[in-house]
Amino acid sequence: MKQSSIYDKMTRSEKEVAELLKDIGIRWSYEHPVFVWDENKRPRVWTPDFYLVPFGIYVEVCGSKDFDYEYRRKIFDKNGYKVIFLHLYKESYKWTYHLFRYLQLFTNSRYHKLSEILRKEN
Repeated sequence: MKQSSIYDKMTRSEKEVAELLKDIGIRWSYEHPVFVWDENKRPRVWTPDFYLVPFGIYVEVCGSKDFDYEYRRKIFDKNGYKVIFLHLYKESYKWTYHLFRYLQLFTNSRYHKLSEILRKEN
């Protein structure tokens, strides 16, 4: 009997992202649950596709143009979560650049916020 793998539950696009993260050595958790308040202030638990452990950032792999990812982005932003949305279905050649660019932007933003706090303390 074949043992089940986390990859068995993933879409083709999610597997592609997982392989890249594995190849470059970024540890991740698949469908790590997060608590959010929706637009009507109702509590919800959502599971973005990847949680990038060393960065504290989530990745949502967008697999279809028919899904309302803007709604998800709005709710994640409102709840203070940093989420990178990768549209592999329309960015087949650019999504890796997009991932790295947003990792850098989010990481730099956190660094600058921390620097401001430390300057105020001194």
